[in-house]
Amino acid sequence: MAPQRLNILVYSGALTYDAWWNNQDLTLPSGNGSTVESVRHVLYTFRRLLAPNYAVIPVTGDMIIKEPWTATCAAFVMPGGADNGYCRTLNGEGNRRIRQWVERGGSYIGFCAGGYYGSSRCEFEVGNRKMEVVGDRELQFFPGICRGCAFPGFVYSSEEGARAAELKVNKTALAVGTVPDVFKTYYNGGGVFVDAEKYGDKGVEVLANYTEELGVDSGEGKAAVLYCKIGEGAALLTGPHPEFVFRKPVDCWTLTEARFAAVNLDKKADGPEFPKVIDAVADDEKHRMDFLKACLTKIGLRVNEEQNVPSLSRIHLSSLQSSDSSELVSDLQSSITVEDDEEYLKDNNDTFHIVKPSTWKMGKLMKSLLEPDSDQTDQTDGAGDDRIVDYNSIVKQVLIHDEDYPASKETPYFNHHAFYANLKYYHSKSKSKEHDEHPIFGKHLLYGEVVTSTNTMLEKNTTLLQALPTGFTATATVQLAGRGRGSNVWVSPAGSLMFSTVVRHPMTLMSTAPVVFVQYLAAMAVVEGIKSYDGDRYRDMPVKLKWPNDIFALDPNMSSNGGSNSNSTLNSNSRSAKNYTKIGGILVNSHYNSTSYIAVVGCGLNTTNAAPTTSLNALLSSSSPSLPSSLRTLPPFTPERLLSSILLVFEAYYLRFLRTGFDRHFEELYYRDWLHMGQVVTLENADGGAKARIKAVTRDYGLLVAEEVVEGYDGRERTTGKVWELQSDSNSFDFFRGLVRRKEV
Repeated sequence: MAPQRLNILVYSGALTYDAWWNNQDLTLPSGNGSTVESVRHVLYTFRRLLAPNYAVIPVTGDMIIKEPWTATCAAFVMPGGADNGYCRTLNGEGNRRIRQWVERGGSYIGFCAGGYYGSSRCEFEVGNRKMEVVGDRELQFFPGICRGCAFPGFVYSSEEGARAAELKVNKTALAVGTVPDVFKTYYNGGGVFVDAEKYGDKGVEVLANYTEELGVDSGEGKAAVLYCKIGEGAALLTGPHPEFVFRKPVDCWTLTEARFAAVNLDKKADGPEFPKVIDAVADDEKHRMDFLKACLTKIGLRVNEEQNVPSLSRIHLSSLQSSDSSELVSDLQSSITVEDDEEYLKDNNDTFHIVKPSTWKMGKLMKSLLEPDSDQTDQTDGAGDDRIVDYNSIVKQVLIHDEDYPASKETPYFNHHAFYANLKYYHSKSKSKEHDEHPIFGKHLLYGEVVTSTNTMLEKNTTLLQALPTGFTATATVQLAGRGRGSNVWVSPAGSLMFSTVVRHPMTLMSTAPVVFVQYLAAMAVVEGIKSYDGDRYRDMPVKLKWPNDIFALDPNMSSNGGSNSNSTLNSNSRSAKNYTKIGGILVNSHYNSTSYIAVVGCGLNTTNAAPTTSLNALLSSSSPSLPSSLRTLPPFTPERLLSSILLVFEAYYLRFLRTGFDRHFEELYYRDWLHMGQVVTLENADGGAKARIKAVTRDYGLLVAEEVVEGYDGRERTTGKVWELQSDSNSFDFFRGLVRRKEV
């Protein structure tokens, strides 16, 4: 079984990792082909249509060329811009990887410039000396010419040539979902696919045609949108921009109904006719979205019924002992500025508006907090309620609770009273000798119903981070930009338990307790926190560890043959191990000073949400015979109790680790729930793809130990004595294909 493809990668135009991380919200020009506006529209629209089934992620040219993205990518999107920039970045190795991935089952989506780029030949403004771009292209998904501009008047970085182009849908080729006969869509510089009808025997289907007279020779037909079957995969190519959105939804608030829409283009941008373009396209919003949903379904993507991106909410700071919240804020007082009698913490990545009880408990604010439509921050940054949002620029309002926990009306999706009660309960029942008199991990909690990323809020704001104690935890119900290792972004819909915990690791213990093991301890704590959720009642939960720190569970939708209910280590070559799927992962980011490493340990864990893979509660409710029948009678997991269980285990493990290091006791605990013991893997980029058997993890630096094996004369495997020690940050483990890839830097 191959790993599930859960990522939609959108080419951002950035070349390097630093450029990508510093520009995740696309506030700077993208360059290298794509435009900021085009990338923003793709991110917004695809997140509306595809969440929570997929994570929609902007990526760099370097990531496409060097990262092992192909196994987990469902679709690669090339947005609008200028395809010469795409050629400069991806010609050669990048295009080879994209083409090969599509042939093996991937889906390429090219809008406008991405449509030119996905054709065998680009002919753009032929004869115009200033703008002409002519040449063959490497991807060649459409075996013919994409010729443009389909309509005259195009000007780079302008809306002067923009129009509301009318398209007629080919319902014979697009016989999925509910699609219109004709609709209008935003157009600005795209092409027409010449003689597309003639390539039917090569897997080409015309999904929509232009209805108006064109400015170039289109051959037979006026093909505007194509589906191209490529091996086991497919390509969706367009001349216009059906992904651009303009409609204003009803102004309301729930977790899935946003208060703003992506009206990106300014009616005053260029020319007196441009307001009419916006109005015409906006009037056809539903028809255009129905068409796009049908196109995405045709190439194999799972489209949801919701079409909204949630807004950021207020954030609540509370503590086990409520008065401790004020003490925590007082530690930040020297960094807080006062403007118009309001307090602000202006940090590296975010600005926080500190609202104390004396303010928020009085008058209109308290009343507004109890209204269901009010728990939002200002999403617009002065741009109006219906713009795509730069989340980093939004001021985050933090409400300080120093007299009591947040009331259920203030945080309806997270019960603080239940969380702290369970934290006290687990602490009182703990048999660990490591615990202090009171809990440390979870003692302070920062919660937001909808946030950007718990890891980003802590790790990217160094002033805040420097003041936070070990065990400080941030959690959320929905994340809009959750982070993972490398270029990965973990899908973070409602129903996923998401939290980040601060660990201040003493520099003096680096030799006896290396900080690299914090990620191992966190992953182990997640598994044990699940299995000790209620004594031993959940001990048979089929949850395992993938090196170094991913959480896997038995997929109830897979074959029931070979399901394992024991806690013994699984042979990864067995059928039962292949039936496991990822439900969570750990990300650790560190800062350091003269006395300590300050690590932010982030975790995402599918708890109640069945998409995009499976979840803990889906296991409990499954009737699959591969699962222990005893699980079906157990109550479902709740986020408050599960978080407190995991944090108390993590605390006990970490405090013991400070004293003993990663000793044999921890080693045995890790192997108990490990998926890899004895697995034979291929080491890519090492000695021509050497075969090796996984043996262990080193206790000094947590390296993966793999011993070379070869086939003997009798057909049996034998060892050669050659051993590799592999570092997690330099290698990627494709568990299902048995590959360990060396990451390029």
